[in-house]
Amino acid sequence: MIRVVAFLLAVAVIAAGFVWVADRPGEVAITWLGYRVETSVMVAGLAVAAAVGVLTALLAIVRAVLRSPEQVSLFFRHRRAVRGYLALTRGLIAIGAGDLKLARKAADEAARLSPGDPLTLLLIAQSAQMAGDRAAAERAFRDMSERDDTKLLGLRGLYIEARRRNDVHAARLVAEEAVKASPTLAWAGQAVLEDRCAASDWAGALAALDSTKGAMSKAEYRRKRAVLLTARAQALSETDRDAARAAVLEAVKLAPDLVPAAALAGRRLAEANEWRKARKILETAWTANPHPDIAEAYANLRLGDSARDRLNRMQKLAAKVPGEREGALAIARAALDARAFQTARAALAPYLSSPTRRVATLMAEIEEAEHGDTGRVREWLSRAMRASPDPVWTADGLVSERWLPITPDGRLDGFEWKLPLAELGGTPSVIEAAAPAQVSPAESVSDVSVRETETPVPDAASAARPRSRKTVKAADKPKTVEPVIPLVHAPDDPGPDGVGDAEPVPEHTTAGGDAWQRIRGLFR
Repeated sequence: MIRVVAFLLAVAVIAAGFVWVADRPGEVAITWLGYRVETSVMVAGLAVAAAVGVLTALLAIVRAVLRSPEQVSLFFRHRRAVRGYLALTRGLIAIGAGDLKLARKAADEAARLSPGDPLTLLLIAQSAQMAGDRAAAERAFRDMSERDDTKLLGLRGLYIEARRRNDVHAARLVAEEAVKASPTLAWAGQAVLEDRCAASDWAGALAALDSTKGAMSKAEYRRKRAVLLTARAQALSETDRDAARAAVLEAVKLAPDLVPAAALAGRRLAEANEWRKARKILETAWTANPHPDIAEAYANLRLGDSARDRLNRMQKLAAKVPGEREGALAIARAALDARAFQTARAALAPYLSSPTRRVATLMAEIEEAEHGDTGRVREWLSRAMRASPDPVWTADGLVSERWLPITPDGRLDGFEWKLPLAELGGTPSVIEAAAPAQVSPAESVSDVSVRETETPVPDAASAARPRSRKTVKAADKPKTVEPVIPLVHAPDDPGPDGVGDAEPVPEHTTAGGDAWQRIRGLFR
């Protein structure tokens, strides 16, 4: 309504102006080059307005003619960009659908239409990976790594390709370059961390962990740092015991329930005659996670103590977690050393109906030390061979006789204290044997138990030995390496961020509207 009123007012003002001029006609005379023109003011004004309009039209025509090459070029560039975008769209969808032929065709078209576009390089690399053409994929990733906007994505692609061809040196260099470019990049920091761990460079691993601190939760950071400090303390145990003690004490503060850290801290503090502090650390770890390493360190707090003193100490430790089998085993072992056989038998009595291998083997040692009954010894050793297994340090189907900070495939803090068949889906069962094992009278129970159960102990630089052929096949299977952008985004690899955020371009428009837009565009 306001617009209508404003329009009517404008018309009224213009009409009043024309009337006012018409009531005052006046005359205009122009003398130029011997010519004299006389006319009214109204006609002169209209003539001036017409001249201005014609001049404006001429200037617009001249401007359009002069800008026509630029407008035509802009039109073709726009059309080329739209076609390139559509080719990129088809290619990425084809990769997701697994259509290699369409993906390669779209990649070639995109390379022709949009050669410098980051998504074009990504499409070329993805289609080359899909086709198994690693050389072409690496060329595309290298081109991406030389651009500021795609540097991190290109480095990630080069890292994955280096891993695929097992080039550890190249993978390390690429990961270090990515960390320098973006210190908070999670995959690069993890790669550098794994490389430092594989080389047993624990100081470098701690520095790499600190660089990726912002990419993980506080609890995860504390746990990993504690594991690395424990590994460093183990490495320094023979060369610098003071530095080893400082490192392992920091590890215990970060993760009081970490068994290897608590056991090592207890031994180092006992050597420094700090028995009260060592006892507190070991008791805290035992309460959280009863473990034979904790029991052994607790029993040997004072090297000069008698076997009876160690037994009393183990009984106090076991009482902190009543009903725990590890506590019973620790008491039985200490009682056996103190020749308190009735105490040892009483500790193991609740577990004799379905003993584990360690329980049965310890009962055989008790029978040999107390009575020397070869028949009872053979019976318990036979049950030990067929009894359910005890928890061990295991990771990825491999078993280690002692804790290791990394798994054979480079995973930090991968070894867990659990049954070796638990992660393979098996259920251990107790098999009562009918035929006893043959033991010569001259051979001791401890020798037989070692012969039956001992396996090579791996060093810190080598992987844990597998226990079965089935485990070896599972461990030797090559790892699948995820693509740069997974076809299905898994929780552990969401893919790179920031790809595919371009504004969409409409694919179809009406023919008539598009033609008129092109014509109007020539005069803009």
